[in-house]
Amino acid sequence: MNVIQTNPSSPSETMLYLLRHADCRQDAVKRYIGQIDLPLNKTGIEQALCLAREMKDIPFQWIYCSDLKRSYETAKIISGGRHDLICQIKAMREINLGQWEGLSMEEVARRFPEEYRARGNDPGNFRPPGGESFNDLTVRVIPQYMKLMKASHGNVLIVGHAGVNRVILCHILGMPLSHLFRLEQDYGGMNVIAGDVAGMKLFRMNARTFSDFSI
Repeated sequence: MNVIQTNPSSPSETMLYLLRHADCRQDAVKRYIGQIDLPLNKTGIEQALCLAREMKDIPFQWIYCSDLKRSYETAKIISGGRHDLICQIKAMREINLGQWEGLSMEEVARRFPEEYRARGNDPGNFRPPGGESFNDLTVRVIPQYMKLMKASHGNVLIVGHAGVNRVILCHILGMPLSHLFRLEQDYGGMNVIAGDVAGMKLFRMNARTFSDFSI
């Protein structure tokens, strides 16, 4: 599957490529990594290189990413040496998971069964101890997203995170945060969105532009 490559239909329109960073897992265990600052793993580097090949003909005006390594390293590889296009934004970091950071999902479910269920039932409002809810993440991310959309035209890439991308997609689709886990965001998954700040239309969600790699 090829990435949609097209020019915005008007000077005020933005073609937004909203990407989840490439793979950064350090083992095969499903963990809450949130704001733990992991680099890309070998698979992630291969994914980012493949994305760079797929997107080499897209004339990006800007490449936005968070200041976490996995986001910046993905952006840097995709830029193909045009590091001047990259803007790191701390507000676009992944959700802060507080005391759950680094723990496996199995361990959290065992040690904090009520809290684990509460997050699944009400992800918008539940906060892990010392962390953020998805409502908190929305308050942090969406104003920054709106600012970027007002300031940017043409082709724009945001190298986001699973949680960050989900709250942006919920905002665009008018979807409540209670449904955000229905939106799959794989490592290297691409969302293609077009329009302007007054209205964005989703063309493709979580597209995989490369063959699956095994860790």
